[in-house]
Amino acid sequence: MRAGPAQFLLLGMSHHTAPLALRERYAVSDPRPALARLLAAPEIHEALLLSTCNRVEALVWTADARAASGRLRAFFGETLARGAVAPEALSAALYEARDSEAVRRFFRVAASLDSMVVGEPQILGQVKQSYRAAVDCGACGPMLERLCQRAFATAKRVRSETRIAEGPVSVARVAVQLAGQIFESLAGKTALLVGAGEMIELALEALDALQRKGLAAVSVANRTLARASALAARFGVSAHDLSELPALLLQADILFTCIDGELPAAPLSAALRARRRPLFAVDLGFPRNIPPALGGWAGAGDGAGIHIYDLDDLQRLAEQNARGRGLAVARAEDIVADEQRRFSGWLAAQEAAPTIRALCAQAESIRSAEMERALAGGGSREALEAVTRAVVNKLLHAPLSRLRAEGEFAASPALLEAARALFGLDGPEAAAPPPPPGGERAAAPAER
Repeated sequence: MRAGPAQFLLLGMSHHTAPLALRERYAVSDPRPALARLLAAPEIHEALLLSTCNRVEALVWTADARAASGRLRAFFGETLARGAVAPEALSAALYEARDSEAVRRFFRVAASLDSMVVGEPQILGQVKQSYRAAVDCGACGPMLERLCQRAFATAKRVRSETRIAEGPVSVARVAVQLAGQIFESLAGKTALLVGAGEMIELALEALDALQRKGLAAVSVANRTLARASALAARFGVSAHDLSELPALLLQADILFTCIDGELPAAPLSAALRARRRPLFAVDLGFPRNIPPALGGWAGAGDGAGIHIYDLDDLQRLAEQNARGRGLAVARAEDIVADEQRRFSGWLAAQEAAPTIRALCAQAESIRSAEMERALAGGGSREALEAVTRAVVNKLLHAPLSRLRAEGEFAASPALLEAARALFGLDGPEAAAPPPPPGGERAAAPAER
């Protein structure tokens, strides 16, 4: 019995199945060591690990999906998490997809259809980074290479053929949109952004629109003052070192954070106690930057305190934006389905290829043996070559055409198994030509 066909297997969690507090435990900055551990397993031939603020997913190519599934679940439960995670919580958060469903899920992620903010472009860059990391450490073989290239092409089609990117298309823009909804008026309000990476840059771009509505001042603070200064200069705002954070917090009405690690708790709590008005804070960090316990701090004035919103809180507003782009999303889903069918057809054709090669090799072996017999009787080699090749081509034309056509449309493995059984491609008789008519056995070429 031949082994089952190899297939893709995806296991992971996302903002749909796991709260932020759980996803934080699985944040991976460098996937290469984790990929090396996966590749050490004999049942995993290729692997990719995608880790973002909204998801962590492992995608593998395996000939033993059952064993690979167990390996990946143990990987999440014992290796990947920072600290202990309750088995029942992990089990409830994980989802699994195989074969064509795994392909569809991966294409949807790359096309930003499974993002918190549907249509956001950042996820495609993150998928490409994960792909490059897999290539760098040798975890990306020919099957994942093909899959990733088709995922990138799918995302490009979605972006060029639909209007899915209209409206706020980043988490940072949704955060700024939320700030604009919370305050009745932005006149005289001050915004403070902590960090200097891509998320803060996107927030600054979105804040430009709010400044035109009356936002008084914007400041950027970062551990590295030079990076804060470079970003601030582009947007015409002020730059500060993190040591100035307590004073800046006293003046800010809106706070956005996105840095590595938590903000220092002591200056945060001191500034919050001294405030005389509320602070609207959006924690865009992953893991979170603002200790959740600070949400209970009250300031010195009536109604003062900090109101913290994190990535999970932004999800509801993002879902409203997605509903407003329903037609574009539906068209994008059609594109993903089309690309998934094409890729599944290509996979089926790869499964058919060994059967086709074996069938051709066997026919050629029969042809060659028959020609040698005919030559022994005095026939012309050139004439016999032409005749026997024509015989083989005519014999194989119909079955090969059917196998190739079925392969392009995701043939059932049963058809390939039937072909191998009918033509004896797996048994010991596969390599030996049948005896000639009349019961005489011609000598094989190696016996002459």
